[in-house]
Amino acid sequence: MPKLKLGAIEDDKPVKVTHELPASIHRDLVAYADILAKETGQPVGDPAKLIAPMLERFMAADRNFRKARRARQRPTGGEG
Repeated sequence: MPKLKLGAIEDDKPVKVTHELPASIHRDLVAYADILAKETGQPVGDPAKLIAPMLERFMAADRNFRKARRARQRPTGGEG
């Protein structure tokens, strides 16, 4: 079986976000949680907990996003 892109879920102080998902995405999320639980041996109580790590991984893999973010964080001269 191929390895999933997500690993164990870390605990961190959460920020509450409410968003509606299409039913097909929710079904896929539930299926992903089930496969991940079997792969890691750790049950995923709430499949919604996978959304944040998935987004984190997606953004980390987006080279253009990382480049643009670095450009925004660079000092523009001025004082310092």
